[in-house]
Amino acid sequence: MKSLVAGLVLALASPVFAQQAPPPGPPVIVTTGEGVVKQAPDRAWVAIAAESRARTAQEAQRINTEAMTAVIDKIKASGIPAEAIQTTAYNLQPEFDYANGKQTLRGYVARNQVEVRIDTLAKTGDIITAAVGTGATNVSGVRFDVKDRMSLEREALRLAVRDARRRADAAASGADMAVDRVMRIEEQREMQDLPRPIMMASRAEMAQSAVPVEAGQIEVRSRVVLTAAIK
Repeated sequence: MKSLVAGLVLALASPVFAQQAPPPGPPVIVTTGEGVVKQAPDRAWVAIAAESRARTAQEAQRINTEAMTAVIDKIKASGIPAEAIQTTAYNLQPEFDYANGKQTLRGYVARNQVEVRIDTLAKTGDIITAAVGTGATNVSGVRFDVKDRMSLEREALRLAVRDARRRADAAASGADMAVDRVMRIEEQREMQDLPRPIMMASRAEMAQSAVPVEAGQIEVRSRVVLTAAIK
């Protein structure tokens, strides 16, 4: 009977022991770090478009095709390979006039846009000027980058981790403690740099002289969160 009672007591006590909190882990410090790498860009992308209007959709399309073909041929003649030219938009739509509450078909507008990758940065202004002089009607913007961006991203990440570790060491030292080990490193990904727009002169002005394009510098940033155990 005594053994039965003891067994019941242990059985009832077991859930209580199971619900006890585990022993606390080591104290930790959580810090953030940032790494920045700057480099002059060596590559540019330019969006170039031709827009044409006519009374009929077929005529607008025909005029636009002729204009854009001339623009692309000129770009290729400037030393840009075919694989560096990509069509990014094509539109053909009607245009209307509105008067006295009535809608009247004015004609049609066709628009073709390509994005051009320029691997020789010094040619950027000349290519824009050549395209506009041949028939392009719009240059929507220029964005700059580096060909070996992956190397810059890795270097920025390395600097960010180093910065976070130094901050952890400083925080631990302020509490008369020391970093025992790094437990976790989390990278906080960010969006790439947005395109940098350029202002266009008139088509006649651009046809007379090369467009000045200043590339500046590219900044590649990396941010991390570091969790370290301290002792």
